[in-house]
Amino acid sequence: MRKSILSVSIAAALLAPAVASAQTPASSPLTGNVGFFSDYVFRGLTQTGGRPALQGGADYAHASGAYMGTWASNISWLNDAGAYTGSSLEWDFYGGQKGSIAGDLGYDVGLLYYWYPGSRAPGSTNASTLETYGAVAWKWLSAKLWYSPLNQTFGVPDSRGTLYLDLSANYPVTDKLNAVLHYGIRRFRGNQAAGSNDSLASYRDYKFGATYALPQSFTVGAVYTGTTGMGGTQKTFYTNAYGRFPGKSTITLLVQKTF
Repeated sequence: MRKSILSVSIAAALLAPAVASAQTPASSPLTGNVGFFSDYVFRGLTQTGGRPALQGGADYAHASGAYMGTWASNISWLNDAGAYTGSSLEWDFYGGQKGSIAGDLGYDVGLLYYWYPGSRAPGSTNASTLETYGAVAWKWLSAKLWYSPLNQTFGVPDSRGTLYLDLSANYPVTDKLNAVLHYGIRRFRGNQAAGSNDSLASYRDYKFGATYALPQSFTVGAVYTGTTGMGGTQKTFYTNAYGRFPGKSTITLLVQKTF
């Protein structure tokens, strides 16, 4: 759910939101990106019901390592779940600091706010979410931990303290071809009437695929994503109002341009 300077590579764009490694800042402090995806998958769950997504963002990076930016995509998951009406947009705002610890070892810390405009259905929890994050990266490997400090996390009530651990690799096979690997662990905190949020909503997700750089700053790619640790309770919890489970394994195709 956000892209670009936090992760200058398309691989991190596919992790959405994925904070990136400590890479050298772009020559220009202002960068942008726009992309077309056959599906918008966030932490293993489709956000568009398996339908295409148009996404784009803009970033500012200071020479000190400080950065800020915004990113947006069409979505349908809140409408599909019956939690919102007229909600078709995710708009993210983020900022942080990244730099080098020693040699190829870098860090990235910051805040990210996911805003979902629209009218909530009676009894639904606000889906807009604030997360803090911290990342360490070594060459093409990275580990990122996300923490939710507020009492709602993507519409799950009483979920302050929810964590997401992102382990990723973006291996440069050639100067144009990258292999993308990811494993994520999502652990919810808190309780609700149906039981603990951990037993209802926690799970793991994975991703693997490849991206290829084209002339004129275009990138194409394909990734395979899915979820694991989804028992009957979790599948029931995530199944939407139309009886569709958003965590099914899927292949996402993409084309993106940076500028």
